[in-house]
Formats: sequence, C-alpha cells, structure tokens
Amino acid sequence: MSDLILYLGITLVGYFLGSRMRGMQENLRWTGKVQLIALVILVLMMGMRMGSNAEVTANLSTIGISALLMTVVIMCFSIAGIWAARHALKIDRFGRMQEKKEAVCGKETRDALEAEQRLESAAEEAAEEEAKNGNSTTVAILASVVIGMAAGYFVIRSVFAGNMDLFDQLAGMGIKIGLCLLLIFVGLDLGLEGTVIDNFRKVGLRILAFPLMVVAGTLGGALLCSLFMDLSARECLAIGAGFGWYSLAPGIIMEKGYVTASAVSFLHNVLRELLSIVLIPVVAKKIGYIETTGMPGAAAMDVCLPIVEKSTRSDIAVYSFVSGVTLSILVPVLVPLILG
Repeated sequence: MSDLILYLGITLVGYFLGSRMRGMQENLRWTGKVQLIALVILVLMMGMRMGSNAEVTANLSTIGISALLMTVVIMCFSIAGIWAARHALKIDRFGRMQEKKEAVCGKETRDALEAEQRLESAAEEAAEEEAKNGNSTTVAILASVVIGMAAGYFVIRSVFAGNMDLFDQLAGMGIKIGLCLLLIFVGLDLGLEGTVIDNFRKVGLRILAFPLMVVAGTLGGALLCSLFMDLSARECLAIGAGFGWYSLAPGIIMEKGYVTASAVSFLHNVLRELLSIVLIPVVAKKIGYIETTGMPGAAAMDVCLPIVEKSTRSDIAVYSFVSGVTLSILVPVLVPLILG
C-alpha cells in the first residue's frame, strides 16, 4: 500500500509540474530520450535481479513450461476481454471515443464522411509514427532483458556470492528509484497534454470495465489451463489471481501449503511482466492501445506504465494506472479467497 501511495504521489507531482509548463513542449523534447535511457537501465536491473535469483533459474527447466502456458493463455484472454469491452464502449483502437453519427443527407452526408476519413487518416499516420518509435523501444528493452539476465547469472552471483540479500536490497532500491524517475516523467507528459480530465469525462466510471475484463480473462484463462496441467482448478485460479504481483501472490499461496503452485505462480508472474515489457509496443501497433494496459496485470501501474505511455499516448497511461491499481487491490483479496 505504501508503494501504491508513493507511485500515485510521484505521478501527481509530475502532472502538476506539467500542467504549469503547457506551451513549452518544444523545449521539453529531451524528456523522451531521458525516459528511454531510464527505462533501459530499469529493465537491465530487473533482468540482473531475475538472472541472479536461483529460484527463477532453477525453476526454468522444471516448471517453466507450465508457467509459460499459463502466461500466454492468460495474456491472450485479457487482451480479448479488453478488445470486447472497448468495442462495446465504442472506443477505437487508438483509445478515442467514437462520436455518435447523426443522420444527414445530401452534401452534408458527403462532407461528414470526408471529414471522418480525414480524421481516420490522421490517426493512422500518427499511429505509424508512434509504431516506429515503439519498434526501437522493443529492441532496446529486449536487449536489456537478455544482457541483464546474463549479467545476473554470470557476474552478480559470483560478485555477491554468499551475500545475495545485499544485492536484492540494492537492486530493489535501484528499481524503485528508477520507477519514481519514470513515473514523474509520465505525470509530466500527462500534465503537458492536458487531456486527462477530458478523457475521464468521456469515459467516466466505464474505465473500470477494462480491469474487470482483465480479471475475467485472467481467471477464465487460468481455469482453462487447469484442464492441461497437473494442478487443480483452485491452484490455477489462485496463480492467475496473482495478476503479475510476484512479490505477494506466491507468498500467500506458499503460506496455504501449495508449494508447487507457489513456484509456478512466482515464475508465471515474472514471465507476465517480462513478456508484457517486450510485447506492449507490438500489441499497441497491431491490436489496440487500451489492450496494452491489461497484459501486465498489477505491473500496469508501475513497471510497465512508462512502456505503455511511450508505446501509445500519454492519456492511455490513465487506463494503465487505473487497471494496475484495481488489480493490485484485488490480489490480497482474491488469492486467499480462492484457496479458502
């Protein structure tokens, strides 16, 4: 809860600063490069932490397939759920509310259609430009993950041999500082753009439909996976209900006595976050902007929030943050409830 308050507070500080600097976007173009550098360093540190973790590397060969299966199915179901909700709410793939069309005739009809086509063409051009930036971001992130995990496995283990707790503390502190740096820039972008309030007015409480569809997609995917795994339906549902929170959900499952399920949960949650980091730019380009917010689960409010914002638009970060917060609140409620 303290981390949630910290991340929300940092983002609001950035938003306040950005709202006071509107009209100065030309002088602040350098912030995008700073965000990318900070993002690469953050992902590199995460990779090092995972590569140095003996539990993660040891489980890769034994329970990796089960965790990977659950991750892929759950992410696909979450994306499908958001896609359905987005269409039901009449939101286009760029996250914009579709205006209601009034019946007009003659020249007015032609003018309206031409205006609509111009808007769609402009949106497509903007999306293509953003996709180019997203592709380079994907390459940088993927390279950082690979290099980080290799460094964690081959270097960190030997340097911090016998004192891995110290490295975990240092890495955890570094990741938190990196997140705060990125989130203040996300808030800055939101403040500069100034469209957050307008988006809330247009969507309103319907914004909660997206995290709820992530919940439905996640639990539905987990239930389906139970048919093909050596884990019970209850265990699979509990694993899914972790929503990518690998520092909390596996501990709750372990405390209930489900050792194997706890190991699968840990690796699944790590993979959900890792695959989301790599695939968010791809999903933004091929499927839709809001769909990216459901992939990481709880991490949509922190680790993956800057990636969503950079791969889509600043205002989509609102959807991501709301989704991450909602899912984070549900984890300590649903996991114990499912396990009884």
